[in-house]
Amino acid sequence: MSNGLRDISSPARRRLALAASLCLAVGIAGCAATEGIGTTSKHGYVVSDIAIEQVPVGSSKDQVLIALGSPSTTGNFGGESYYYISQTRKQPVAFMPERVVDQRVLAVYFNDDDEVTRIADYGLKDGQVFDFISRTTPTAGKDDNFVRQVIGGLLGG
Repeated sequence: MSNGLRDISSPARRRLALAASLCLAVGIAGCAATEGIGTTSKHGYVVSDIAIEQVPVGSSKDQVLIALGSPSTTGNFGGESYYYISQTRKQPVAFMPERVVDQRVLAVYFNDDDEVTRIADYGLKDGQVFDFISRTTPTAGKDDNFVRQVIGGLLGG
């Protein structure tokens, strides 16, 4: 009984081996090429621990503006507030749309004398709005509703 490969001539066997090697190389290159194709980008104000340390409780509005820059938006919920909003977006491959995977809101609260009374860094943890500075979830109120609306896109509405 003869083996099918032994019946193939030597040049044909080399071409077959070359074709098999080429297919294997293309397959391996394809796997390596897909790794790292996706991109992650950050938009808005990205919170830095150093910047937060430059605005301790009692700082003036001017000091906040110098350290953090202009806020994304402001509010007046029982005292003025500055909000710095950032998003992290991922795009799996170039032709697919980006999707938001993280959204953070740095809130700086002022008293009537325009001094910082509290700083909160809101984001999502276990599907709930969470303050990463005080390590608590915000209590119900106007400010809580605003933060939930900003981060609400990640909660599904």
